[in-house]
Amino acid sequence: MAAKQIPLHLKTITEYHHMLGLPKPEHPLVSLTRFEDIPYNPEQPLKAIVMNFYSIALKKTFHARLKYGQQEVDFDEGVMLFMAPAQVLAIDGPRETVDGHKGWLLLIHPDLLWGTELLKKIRRYEFFDYKTNEALHLSDIEQQLIIRIMQDIRQEYTARIDHLSQDVIVAQLELLLTYAERFYQRQFITRKAGNYQVLHKMEALVNSYFEESDLHLKGMPPVKYFADALHLSPGYLSRLLKSLTGQSTKQFITNKIIELAKEKLSTTNLTMNEIAYMLGFEHPQSFGKLFKMQTRMSPLEFRQSFG
Repeated sequence: MAAKQIPLHLKTITEYHHMLGLPKPEHPLVSLTRFEDIPYNPEQPLKAIVMNFYSIALKKTFHARLKYGQQEVDFDEGVMLFMAPAQVLAIDGPRETVDGHKGWLLLIHPDLLWGTELLKKIRRYEFFDYKTNEALHLSDIEQQLIIRIMQDIRQEYTARIDHLSQDVIVAQLELLLTYAERFYQRQFITRKAGNYQVLHKMEALVNSYFEESDLHLKGMPPVKYFADALHLSPGYLSRLLKSLTGQSTKQFITNKIIELAKEKLSTTNLTMNEIAYMLGFEHPQSFGKLFKMQTRMSPLEFRQSFG
């Protein structure tokens, strides 16, 4: 059995440049590099890495397979990938395919954001938690816009540094992230055909889960259970469902529970406790509380409404 690869931990952007054989970065806290400028060494082993800084990649051609967390996905044309600090990234594939990458790589160390509102706000951009199969697909015009902002950031940090340089770079970075947010919203709309397939799979998974006979032992299904089954991150799945149904994943599951509860209350003589256990509730009181919160009726009142 092959030994498990230990990721290389990179604390600074300077260390990252050194690993890739690039010159020392012109600014210690921000760097923009073209993939074409990264030296290609076929003898250098591919490594899994963990970085202590943010990474925003815009890939125009990328021939290898990236492994981000536990997911492996081949990129196609015009894709962006966002990585937050402490996430694991590896390149997987034959060495000969790694040559010829094209695109841009923007690195931002969190220290650059100290004292700014973006330091807190950047953690709320959900796409930094997305896996590679949830990468952002861009049109040619969108790519040009993002590249232009990246180049503006580089122009600022390579110019003479003054007391406003940080403010300008942070403002440009926030503009880039705002456009990324807009493009992700567009992607939820334009890729609806594939998204509806995910919705149908989600419905089938939920139905299957609640048909299990040992539900009283398994308990209520967590959001992560369905996200893992669909090979999506919890955040992306929730936003996808929200765009299609108006409901988060948790709301989607809750509505299914209420639907099943209503069916059992109206068509069977099972007791409230029996129904609660059948639906995975450890405590019947929790079932009653949730049912009333969603329907404004207790389970007993709902049953009595059927005469």
